[in-house]
Amino acid sequence: MNLNMLKPTLIVCMGILVIGLSWMSIVSFSVLPLPWHVPVQMLLHGMSGTMTEMLIADIRFPRVLAAIITGAGFSVAGVLMQTLTRNPLASPGLFGVNAGAALGVALVSGIWPQVSSVTLPVAAIAGAGFAWGLVMVLGRSWRGGSESRQLVLAGIAVSALCGSMTKASLILAENQATPVLTWLAGSYAGIDWQTVFWSGPLLLLLLVIAFMFAPSLNLLRLGDERAKSLGVRLKLIRYAVNALVLALVGVCISSVGSIAFVGLTGPHIARFLFGHDHRWLMAGAALTGAILTVSADILSRAVIFPAETPAGAVLALVGAPCFIYLVRKKKS
Repeated sequence: MNLNMLKPTLIVCMGILVIGLSWMSIVSFSVLPLPWHVPVQMLLHGMSGTMTEMLIADIRFPRVLAAIITGAGFSVAGVLMQTLTRNPLASPGLFGVNAGAALGVALVSGIWPQVSSVTLPVAAIAGAGFAWGLVMVLGRSWRGGSESRQLVLAGIAVSALCGSMTKASLILAENQATPVLTWLAGSYAGIDWQTVFWSGPLLLLLLVIAFMFAPSLNLLRLGDERAKSLGVRLKLIRYAVNALVLALVGVCISSVGSIAFVGLTGPHIARFLFGHDHRWLMAGAALTGAILTVSADILSRAVIFPAETPAGAVLALVGAPCFIYLVRKKKS
């Protein structure tokens, strides 16, 4: 059987897995018992006003939706970065974009405590743009893929710089330190419908735009000269993809905090399953990212139930070994 014929089936199976994990996330690890049939009953017949239904509707539903859309956003951003830099280690977390976005949000939150939901994404995108631009300059990215090691080193250095500046801003604004530190750890606890309503449609729009770039990204993999001969406007594509990465990461981080490694592990798992064709790769990466974040959210509640650990810490336990494996694989 042609492998391309299996890809739609695999996409459907991954979509079913996302739904199954979302259902598990909604009804599991709650102090108040949540019967498995209640979410389906609510969707089919509406709410009757019980405490169980209010818990599911006001806390669990927005939480799982935020995990799905931000997981997809982080993972697709990782695909775009890896294609743009031709570096398999590229990801928003490792190349300083997450740290820059976190710095932007921490600075704005410290200076302006009553910050609006519109200002946070702008601050995150501005911080991410500062960090990513600095990485590109220090890594001499204009020389092409031969300087990919410098990009990694520049990303590590810029991440450390942004991290130290974030800590300094928290020291100067002690009254805002606790909520910002909780946010920096990356967690889906406390997500409400307001967050989902402003970030969800925006992230879905950005993901659709990213999928529209798939044919051009396929040509970009062939090399600059060949892509140019096939009609690809290289500068325009690179500027647009850079802006798309910053917007995806900025909206995700301003919504749920700094969650790392989804942008690294998600694309590699998707590439293993779907190959290098971006028409399938980005769809697979979006579903893989959603699976990773929803699973991490479930585990974050299971580890020390009834207390919670940040989902970002759970993902780091998975992502760090993956990063070590990729580094060793690249050297060999």
